[in-house]
Amino acid sequence: MPNTKSYFLISCFLFLISYSFVSCNSTFTPKPQGYFKIDFPQHQYQMFNKQGYPYSFEYPVYANIVQDTSFFESRPENPYWINIDFPQFNARIYISYKEIGANTFDKLKDDAYKMTFKHSYKATSIEDSALKTPLGVTGIFFNVGGNAATAKQFFVSDSVKHFLRGALYFDTAPNADSLGIVNQFLQTDMMHLINTLQWKSEK
Repeated sequence: MPNTKSYFLISCFLFLISYSFVSCNSTFTPKPQGYFKIDFPQHQYQMFNKQGYPYSFEYPVYANIVQDTSFFESRPENPYWINIDFPQFNARIYISYKEIGANTFDKLKDDAYKMTFKHSYKATSIEDSALKTPLGVTGIFFNVGGNAATAKQFFVSDSVKHFLRGALYFDTAPNADSLGIVNQFLQTDMMHLINTLQWKSEK
């Protein structure tokens, strides 16, 4: 049977081992969550001026334009709906176009507001700013705060014939912290698109 001295030595040994673990761990500081570094290309643009389309604009050279063939499992009402894809960022700007006539300007404007504010349940804020471009195009730009599915939307119109709406989405779970810098980068491209947009009378 172990004597008192043995118990004392074992207790001291266990205490020293425990103290060393506490000492080693006491200086540990958890690192804040980080995100992958993103290498952004330089903003450079090319013209979209496809024959038959009622509008033209400039878009980034690092983006691709494809015709939108579906809208909530149905076909768009005209062939002038397009998607501007950004493969590097898994992002897409959905562009929809409607002609004012059968659709009144007030209804199209109200629908654009409704589609933006349907994200309000996840948004921390929604700011709308009136815009008028050097080419005379007018509209509204929306900044949606928080983890909404889309943080940047806009619509532009001449209030007589043309109405165009754009919305930026990412093919990933919404996260305002990780996507914030990409949203700001692509907002520059969206504003360039708006500022260079022109209506065409012919189709």
